[in-house]
Amino acid sequence: MRLTADARGVYPIAPTPFFDDGAIDTASIDRMTDFYLSIGATGVTILGQLGEAPKLDHAESVAIAAQVIRRAPQLPVVVGVSAPGFAPMRALTREVMDAGAAGVMIAPPNTLRTDEQIVNYYKQAAESIGTDVPFVLQDYPLTFSVLMTPGVIRRIVTEIPSCVMLKHEDWPGLEKISTLRGYERDGSMRRIAILCGNGGLFLDFEVERGADGANTGYCFPDMLCDVVRLNAEGKRDEAHDLFDAHLPLLRYEQQPGVGLAVRKYVLMKRGILTSAAQRKPVAAMSKAAQAEVDYLLKRLAKRDQRAKFAA
Repeated sequence: MRLTADARGVYPIAPTPFFDDGAIDTASIDRMTDFYLSIGATGVTILGQLGEAPKLDHAESVAIAAQVIRRAPQLPVVVGVSAPGFAPMRALTREVMDAGAAGVMIAPPNTLRTDEQIVNYYKQAAESIGTDVPFVLQDYPLTFSVLMTPGVIRRIVTEIPSCVMLKHEDWPGLEKISTLRGYERDGSMRRIAILCGNGGLFLDFEVERGADGANTGYCFPDMLCDVVRLNAEGKRDEAHDLFDAHLPLLRYEQQPGVGLAVRKYVLMKRGILTSAAQRKPVAAMSKAAQAEVDYLLKRLAKRDQRAKFAA
């Protein structure tokens, strides 16, 4: 199963489950994968930033990828392979693709500044991992400090056939989606899948602008699946009503630094993770933050029954 430009729906960004001592929690990996299958996810992305990929060694990364792929052979599994150099990127890519991954995700290094540098980097990356490997272009300037204009993205898509998906995380970015879809309509760029990140913070309007779905890690990915589905069914008000009910918690989870701690905490309360632990270095939640999240869950439960057992 290979990733294609026809990808759509929700590809949750999976956290990596750890025990309190930092050991990988394989039972929670299976439980989490089963959960993604049960909610109607159309794919899954692992070993991204929210998967604490830089805290894993090569063997651990390969083992996690292989476990998820075995557990959900019907789901396309995208693996984050971003690395400081092309040698480790190539090594991880080849092993996970051999294990059955659908494709890989590549983020830009924060040293890229000019349009030419960005395009050349992705050309070299694609050549290094193999031009037969489909890859996701991650556009997240708030974290990586690399600004990709729609024109640069069009060049990458046009000049590198193995680029099949954009993980769109620019902010504000609604106009970028409209511009890219405009390029497709006027024939100046082939179609690619556009799945959006930022925790889903702007998903309600992103799908209306032409995004194909979400590629992010909000602690209620089942809500993201519902919003994408309701939008596709033309039930605009229902989609916005559901999204609006989750917005306070979603906003809280988007805080830099503590966001992953919030996400893991809620996933633990939902019974999906055994522990909310992260590997060091870690930005832990304070007792005050936990109380605030519990309050948000209690309020959410009035609108969405899925939050009741988590509160």
